[in-house]
Amino acid sequence: MPDTSEIKSKKGLRAMLSRLSFPFYVARRYLFSRKSHNVVNIISGISSGGIAIGAMAMICVLSVFNGIDRTISDMFSAFDPELKITAVKGKTFSIDSPAFEALQNSPNVAVFSETIEENALLTFRQKQMPVTIKGVDETKFHQLTLIDSIMYDGEFMLHDGGFYRIVPGIGVAISLGLGAHFIDPVYIHAPKRTARINVLRPEKSLNSVGTYVSGIFMVEQLQYDDSYTIISIDQARELFEYDNNTVSAVELKLAEGINQEQAKKEIQRLLGNDYSVKDRYEQQESFYKIMKMEKWLAYFILSFILLIASFNIIGSLSMLIIDKKADIDTLRNLGANHRLIKRIFLFEGWLISIVGAVGGIILGLIICLIQQQFGLLKMGNSYLTEAYPVVINMWDTLLVFATVLIMGFVASYYPVRYISNKKDLSEK
Repeated sequence: MPDTSEIKSKKGLRAMLSRLSFPFYVARRYLFSRKSHNVVNIISGISSGGIAIGAMAMICVLSVFNGIDRTISDMFSAFDPELKITAVKGKTFSIDSPAFEALQNSPNVAVFSETIEENALLTFRQKQMPVTIKGVDETKFHQLTLIDSIMYDGEFMLHDGGFYRIVPGIGVAISLGLGAHFIDPVYIHAPKRTARINVLRPEKSLNSVGTYVSGIFMVEQLQYDDSYTIISIDQARELFEYDNNTVSAVELKLAEGINQEQAKKEIQRLLGNDYSVKDRYEQQESFYKIMKMEKWLAYFILSFILLIASFNIIGSLSMLIIDKKADIDTLRNLGANHRLIKRIFLFEGWLISIVGAVGGIILGLIICLIQQQFGLLKMGNSYLTEAYPVVINMWDTLLVFATVLIMGFVASYYPVRYISNKKDLSEK
């Protein structure tokens, strides 16, 4: 014999579906059939259209924020390493230890690059400018980053026939009037670390070297373009008087197929709490946090605008309730209870929201796809990219749809809860 509990559950499910299907059917007829008063159609159309415009705006704005975030992330990835190790305290540290030797020989690490970063003064002809000097190994830096993809002029070359060369950022080059392969030398001045300051002859307290520009890079981020100058790590160690085991940071590129998050945790355990291991996101953490904050701030502002647009549903349902007063009385006479009648008009409000949400999301996705393909909306004189970048995120689409449904429910519930219950009153 069949299980009675299973039969009861099936009957309960069918009963629940029938309770939902009837009010949904009536609500759909009210929405898509012609009302007795044309003004109700107009208000319903305006309500749905306002929600569609709000949903479309949210899709487009969130997609543009995703595109800008992706574009700038690609720019940072051309200069920032996959993982960067720095000291928690102090500017420099020594890599002459078993932990760093094990890390350098680890099969998980494809590139182990030492760097020196210090402040110095750059002079060219009659101009001077404080810069951040970054000393790197030319070969390893090529393997570690996409430096060739961000070269604005010349080429990335730190040695040329036994002579040192430098590669400044585009902002540094513009401030000093530099160009690739200029015949006039550029001088780098840095304080001597192991000598006292000579008050009578301050220039004696500086280490100075003359060199030439081989190329100019452009990350299109001010923090790099306007302050960084790349030189050979050997020249940096001579200039700043560091030994061969002293570094400001160790930059890593992991072997192909290695999970970054897991490798980061293993390296952190290997080195201990005296060192900080950061991925690309953490190296630019403040920037990415600002980008996310701006994105969600735009989302909340547009949600507020969408909420105001959803209030049109209140007027639309109120007019519909008045228009269908005779239908409500008929349904009551046929045995419909108060909850069923309220559910009909609640579904009506939801249908207005769903139609607006689906239409707005589809329209927003079409606009985003057109922008991706043809780049019709330009960014003017922005140096980021010629046209507004757009990246469609499915989670953002689902978030917009859920937001519209919630706001549609809130706006629908307000007029529905005031439907009079004459039958219940008479029974009392």
